[in-house]
Amino acid sequence: MRKLWASGSVEEWREALARYDNVVARQRVAALADLGRWYRRELPDAIAARKPAHVTLAEVVKATEWKMARGVWRARNLVLVRGNDPRVVVKVSTDALAAVPHPSSPIATLAELAGVGPATASAVVAAASPEVYPFFDELVAAQVPGLGKVAWTLPYYRRYADALRERAGTLGHRWTPAMVERALWAHVGGKAGVR
Repeated sequence: MRKLWASGSVEEWREALARYDNVVARQRVAALADLGRWYRRELPDAIAARKPAHVTLAEVVKATEWKMARGVWRARNLVLVRGNDPRVVVKVSTDALAAVPHPSSPIATLAELAGVGPATASAVVAAASPEVYPFFDELVAAQVPGLGKVAWTLPYYRRYADALRERAGTLGHRWTPAMVERALWAHVGGKAGVR
């Protein structure tokens, strides 16, 4: 399989992105398709409709479930996320989203919540601002030259996000870092494609 990252063909990138829903379906993970539709279609609108922008505890829990369904299920983290005080989630997420478009501050702020690391934080921030932030995914990071072994840290996320932002810029004005992330994930076939 040709490496998508090395391709300068916008058409190849579009084709990979267009396969995303089919790759999700092939994962054979209960609820992933439904969670994915909610994550990409409903959550961004819900966040945008609020002044100031924020997420609720229920939304952070559901975003965590989406992230885990698409990657690795970590039951302990989900328990920790569910244990957050709903008022604290609103306050912390309000502060985090107010820091957009800072490259890493929104991620760091959301990661203050119990059970929320850079990957889960990136899921929330990418839903709110896909034009600035990609979701932090191990399969995607592995395709980006020069990042090295995946580290679930803020400095690593920042390098990862910078690389995906740069690639979105080279692909053209309609591409976002979130679209680049989905295209790369679909290109390797999601987690089923690497087993």
